[in-house]
Amino acid sequence: AAMAGGARRLYRRILQLHRALPPALRDLGDRYVKEEFRRHKAAGPAEAQRFLREWEASAPLIQQQINEDKQNLREKAVYGIQLTEEKLNDFRDEQIGQLKELMDEATKPNKKITISKDSEYKT
Repeated sequence: AAMAGGARRLYRRILQLHRALPPALRDLGDRYVKEEFRRHKAAGPAEAQRFLREWEASAPLIQQQINEDKQNLREKAVYGIQLTEEKLNDFRDEQIGQLKELMDEATKPNKKITISKDSEYKT
């Protein structure tokens, strides 16, 4: 039960952080987070712990990147991380496929992402 409460708090925290992202990135990130947390609901204890640890580590990184973007510390906003080969080797084939789908979605040229019924943003 404590694990479920911690997961719920982390889930809300990540979605709350996403509110400060550019609209198209927020939409993509929210969909990804919701899908990943849903997918890991029935994970075993070891996998669930590893999953939560990874997301707990990414929350401060997201906050830092949002702050850097707000302070214009970089010419162009940079979000996310480069995955090391070591980390990629730890991923299952299913996870590699999900990353590829996410990358394809994030790098589509001039793609319109609908944020709500009456507003659209170009990326």
